[in-house]
Amino acid sequence: MGLFLSRNLACKFIYPFLFSKKVSKDLFPKQLENMMSLISPRTGRHLQRYDNGCRQVVGCIPYRYKNNGTQDKELEVLVISAQKGHGMQFPKGGWETDESMEQAALRETIEEAGVVGSVESKLGKWYYKSKRQPIMHEGYMFPLLVKKELDNWPEMNTRKRRWVSV
Repeated sequence: MGLFLSRNLACKFIYPFLFSKKVSKDLFPKQLENMMSLISPRTGRHLQRYDNGCRQVVGCIPYRYKNNGTQDKELEVLVISAQKGHGMQFPKGGWETDESMEQAALRETIEEAGVVGSVESKLGKWYYKSKRQPIMHEGYMFPLLVKKELDNWPEMNTRKRRWVSV
């Protein structure tokens, strides 16, 4: 029988570690990384934020600078496969009532793309219509400078990730 961590345990013990200002951003112990793959992604809508009927969604544009052997460093962004496997996108998902916008963006990025890094200033807001429901979504995106690419993450069996040059 395998170990399964609930999202409540993850929120109480693991996510605070990730958001702590006291922890080095380069520190992500292998044991903690392995635990990330055991955490189930948050599901359900009971904690979702809504504003004037719009579901609030947050995400990140994960990026890194690839050293190409010259003084110029090539900018790359990380895209992930859509849940149904059609197309590539940036990691994003629901912003919940028990977390800040930045925490939700990082959580979604860890769950869907398996990368950890520094969430930077908000890029902006956009609106889009839900494919499954007759509601609008209000989305916010953040750049995320990737510090660590995890070998194991919650949605590793349902998503592919790919670095692409900008």
